[in-house]
Amino acid sequence: MKTIAVVNQKGGCGKTTTAVNLAAALAEQQRNVLLLDLDPQAHATLGFGLDPDNLEKTVYEAATCPGVKLADVLVPTAMPRLTLAPSSVMLASADVELARTAGRELILGGLLKSVREKFDVCVMDCAPSFGVLTIGALVAASDVIVPVQAHYYSLEGLRRVLETIRLIRERFHPCSAENLRILLTLVEDRTTLSKQIQLQMREIFGSLIFEAVIHNDVRLCEAPSAGESVLQYAPRSRGAREYRAVAAEILGGAAPMEPVSGRTSRRGIQKDLSELFGSVLASAPLATPRPAATESRTAGDAVPNDDHLPKTKGRESDRARVGLAAPEAPCDLNLEIPSAGEEATLSATDTPPPNSDTPGSHSVEAVARTPRSRAAAPAVGRTALRHIKSRS
Repeated sequence: MKTIAVVNQKGGCGKTTTAVNLAAALAEQQRNVLLLDLDPQAHATLGFGLDPDNLEKTVYEAATCPGVKLADVLVPTAMPRLTLAPSSVMLASADVELARTAGRELILGGLLKSVREKFDVCVMDCAPSFGVLTIGALVAASDVIVPVQAHYYSLEGLRRVLETIRLIRERFHPCSAENLRILLTLVEDRTTLSKQIQLQMREIFGSLIFEAVIHNDVRLCEAPSAGESVLQYAPRSRGAREYRAVAAEILGGAAPMEPVSGRTSRRGIQKDLSELFGSVLASAPLATPRPAATESRTAGDAVPNDDHLPKTKGRESDRARVGLAAPEAPCDLNLEIPSAGEEATLSATDTPPPNSDTPGSHSVEAVARTPRSRAAAPAVGRTALRHIKSRS
């Protein structure tokens, strides 16, 4: 059984997309294929329309429970000749549970030996880290495919993979991970960066780079929402053709012809997103309701001020929606307006006796005769300013 590990510690470079669609392309070539999901995120499982939370047994039970065999967790898919070994979030604890197990790097290889007579090819979707299961996948693999995005960070991940494979070959002898191939993914022919990376990668690694490259294709993004591979969802799309070409290179033959039938008119996401978040929102509301605007305020509470907000037609309803109280009526300060003969000055010095007629007096006579209006406010300021200037 040919065992292919799809690995790169850099996330977001197309590992799961490559594993799912490569497995489907190999099954399309009349090969019995096992897709082994080793990522706790279980995206390969979700990509075939399965809910990891509703599965009784997954790879986690097969790896940590001695009485569970890998054959007990296998589930068929809608793709003929393609079988899935699903994952779940519980797989994240496998590293801790297997930390003190002797020969833990060989556990996965032992699981695959029990089913090698049933399948021609096994494709393993590894997690974006070098945990116990990822190391075990590299030890058990006969072929390693490293998806590399045409970005610098992904190239750094490739360097780490090459170093890890070298260490594995030295420690676990004989290690059959001798067929290393690099697949360029998320390629953009329009950018200079992508072109430069493709050219330099082929100069450095030569025949290790697949001739076929995987371009950015919206069909590859839409297919998981339908619970299908891109070969089922859009068999004539660019992504489907390119993964068929990759499978042909692995099998050592020419790229297969495109199917004449199977044109699809489906567009966009094929799943209602409310199904993903409905249970979460129902069990624990994410927003805390504000207190009603009609609640009484205690003494000393600050009154929110929203005078800086734009004057809109629905201002009152907006206030109630965000929890602001209705604006209060303007209070009457009942301040006096000095007459032309009165003097209003500001001083930080001693205050003379009241009713002083001395020029430059510092007194301010407070007589509440007429309520202050908005129009009178500038007059008070001008009077005070004149007396300040006259004193200086």
